Amino acid sequence: MRSYRLAVIAGDGIGPDVTAAALAGVEAVSRRFGFTVETTDVDLGAEAYLRTGEVLDEASQSTLAEHDAILLGAVGDPRVPPGVLERGLIVALRIAFAQSVNIRPVRLYPGVPSPVAGVHPGNCDLVIVRENTEGLYAGGGGLTHPGTPQAVALQNSVTTAAATTEAVEFSFRLAAARRGRLTLCHKTNILTHAGRLWQEVVDEVGARYPQVERDYVHVDAMCQHLPLDPGRFDVVVTDNLFGDIISDLGATIQGGLGVAASANHNPRGSAPSMYEPVHGSAPDIAGTGTANPAAATLSAALCLAGLGEHDAAVTLEAATASVLAELPALAGTAMGARTGELGERIAARAADIDAAVVADPAGSLLSALAGLAPAPAEARG
Repeated sequence: MRSYRLAVIAGDGIGPDVTAAALAGVEAVSRRFGFTVETTDVDLGAEAYLRTGEVLDEASQSTLAEHDAILLGAVGDPRVPPGVLERGLIVALRIAFAQSVNIRPVRLYPGVPSPVAGVHPGNCDLVIVRENTEGLYAGGGGLTHPGTPQAVALQNSVTTAAATTEAVEFSFRLAAARRGRLTLCHKTNILTHAGRLWQEVVDEVGARYPQVERDYVHVDAMCQHLPLDPGRFDVVVTDNLFGDIISDLGATIQGGLGVAASANHNPRGSAPSMYEPVHGSAPDIAGTGTANPAAATLSAALCLAGLGEHDAAVTLEAATASVLAELPALAGTAMGARTGELGERIAARAADIDAAVVADPAGSLLSALAGLAPAPAEARG
């Protein structure tokens, strides 16, 4: 029997609740499709930091490295200064585990309303791929003369051919497995040095994928085109900062952060990839049972696809979409069910949903990702 080891960082705020709901779905599809998932809870986040003074200790990182994948709930707490957990945990793991590609699906499911007029399931199914370790997020820079009129802040941006090529190569492979269109999103007319490198890499890699149509959109123009004409796009590849911004815009048009999943992906399979809902820890509603677990469950579906478990992944996605379509609202008490109840409903649906409902559209992200999945280091057949 196939077996996988999944490290779970429940984290802060609503993280534990949505993670528990997602794991119920994983358990349901693992039983249905004949594999096992062994989970290990790893205590990281605000509480661990406040207790120990360490964001990511060596022992925890070593434990994470021994697993096939990582499922993260959320991190963030008003008692911890901004950036401590985000940089010290999430960004640190992206770098340590060579999670060079961030995958943000933007898909509107049937029955789920979009706040943007004209957006419907037939024209909203794209993937934003962002380089995940460099750009302005590389962390270089400094602040001189703080607190004075002479204060100067420098924030350095780093773009290397190696990291850019890895993100672009993955994006072309993904586009070739989907609808065959790739869009580079950048600001090449202003950020001329980094923009030139990105364009050169896209041209060079693209020459090996003649079946993939290419185009280019400035990032500011993307903020107009994405909500007005999402059907124009298939795979969008961009840098770290631009991807962070436009993917939240994408989350809005697909129904909100409560239904937006993501993957921090190691395309070589040399270390575990990490999967997390896009929403934050939402400390104001922590423990109230009013968080939508769909984003976490869909992130778990991405995880299963990344492990090569195609049937389980598309079944969990279909079950989640089916339950979402029944909700009177996508967030808060207006959903009509608590977080745990929704997790149970999704798990029950995943256990027995009709195969016809699960029919996976050609070129779906989960199909493409499962087809590109490297063999996990610890998977046992």
